[in-house]
Amino acid sequence: MDSDVIIVGAGPAGLSVARALGEAGLAVTVTERQSERALAEPAYDGREIALTHHSKRVMTDLGLWQRLPADRISLIRHARVLNGASPYSLHFDHREAGTETLGFMVSNHRIRKAAFDAVRDCGSVTLMADTDVTRVRTDAGRGTVTLGDGRTLFAPLVVAADSRFSATRRMMGIPADMLDFGRTCIVCRMTHERSHQDTAFECFHDARTLAVLPLTHGEVSVVITLGAEEADGVLGMPEQAFNADIGRRLKDRLGSMALVGARHAYPLVAVHASRFHARRFALVGDAAVGTHPVTAHGFNLGLRGAGTLAQGLIAAHKAGHDLGAPAVLRRYTRRHRLHTLPLYHGTNAIVQLYTRTSPPARLVRAALLRLGNRIGPARRLIMSQLTETAPV
Repeated sequence: MDSDVIIVGAGPAGLSVARALGEAGLAVTVTERQSERALAEPAYDGREIALTHHSKRVMTDLGLWQRLPADRISLIRHARVLNGASPYSLHFDHREAGTETLGFMVSNHRIRKAAFDAVRDCGSVTLMADTDVTRVRTDAGRGTVTLGDGRTLFAPLVVAADSRFSATRRMMGIPADMLDFGRTCIVCRMTHERSHQDTAFECFHDARTLAVLPLTHGEVSVVITLGAEEADGVLGMPEQAFNADIGRRLKDRLGSMALVGARHAYPLVAVHASRFHARRFALVGDAAVGTHPVTAHGFNLGLRGAGTLAQGLIAAHKAGHDLGAPAVLRRYTRRHRLHTLPLYHGTNAIVQLYTRTSPPARLVRAALLRLGNRIGPARRLIMSQLTETAPV
């Protein structure tokens, strides 16, 4: 079976590339281990995604944003960063950025469904669900993907979008910097007594971090990062005790709180591939870079990479050039690394600083919050990274 591009992995990043290329008239084949039913109706997994303005533009251009339920898109108009028990906070206001909102909150499963529906409507994209990839290899002329049932796919370019633990990345010999924080992220939804005022809170409590993000319908998303050895205790905590603990750590800012549904746990591992391409092969989404959630940029980087790769491939297609040409793929790697490397290393540095329990670390954290409020250039830089309002 021949295509213009084969994409391994039907997550939002892979499907975004498929949608963009399909709309441009390229024949795309997407392989995915999950069933088509699971893709069409994704289960709620606890993850609520903070999206920047740039991500909204990408999703709108691809026809994804329009498929999201409008009453399930919440706004982040304010953000507060707190250090330990101190009442002082680093505060960001959407009016500083000259926008209606700093960002948007949308459930991961709704984004996945929107991406699937957009690709399902694109006639030049073939989705092969319930399909394992056992081998990927490339030569000077084409890429070859071997499936678990023995079938073989061919295309000038193979794109891996199969998670930060990408098997296809390993098959193609691309090493990755992988940082296991030895920590777990627990996510859930909660109701609350007082209005959240469209405010996101990031509370650093030495070895534990609590993020509370505004949702619609009187709810918030709660994100707890803590040592992996503590995770079972929090997951098994009686509901009433859990509610009281979150309220106490948030200093009763939202009044009484109550858990909605289950608590979900995810290991915290960051990854950055040494390069985003090999011969007739490219990485996108978490297969290229996956970050710690503290800066909420992992998903946004995935969408940015999908857009960057798709733009380069569409330009090459229109010019009649080989989609898998080294120059095309080098350009993609170069452009995407300009965005990913600073955020990846910066995020890791923030995590290291804000999980240390030593007195000097506490003093540095407190000083940084005050500097962030008072130094104009620093505030503008943080706001720019937080909102991504500038056109690309």
